[in-house]
Amino acid sequence: MTDKTNNQIAQTLKKIRLQKGLTQAELAEKAGINTNYYAKIERGELKSSIETLEKLVKALGIRWRDILPD
Repeated sequence: MTDKTNNQIAQTLKKIRLQKGLTQAELAEKAGINTNYYAKIERGELKSSIETLEKLVKALGIRWRDILPD
C-alpha cells in the first residue's frame, strides 16, 4: 500500500467513524484492537494489515469499497 493510499484510507476511516458518532476508543474496542494502535492508523502513521482493516470494516458495519480510494 502506498503512502497516498494509506493516508486516504486513514482519512476515510476517521470520516466514517465520526459520522457514526464513535470515539477512537469505541471503534478500537469494537474491532478488538488497541486504541493507540488505531489512533496511529487513523493519523496515517502506520500501515494497517488487511486483517486489521477487515476488523475495522466489520466494526463500522461498512463494505470494503467504502474505505478504498477510487
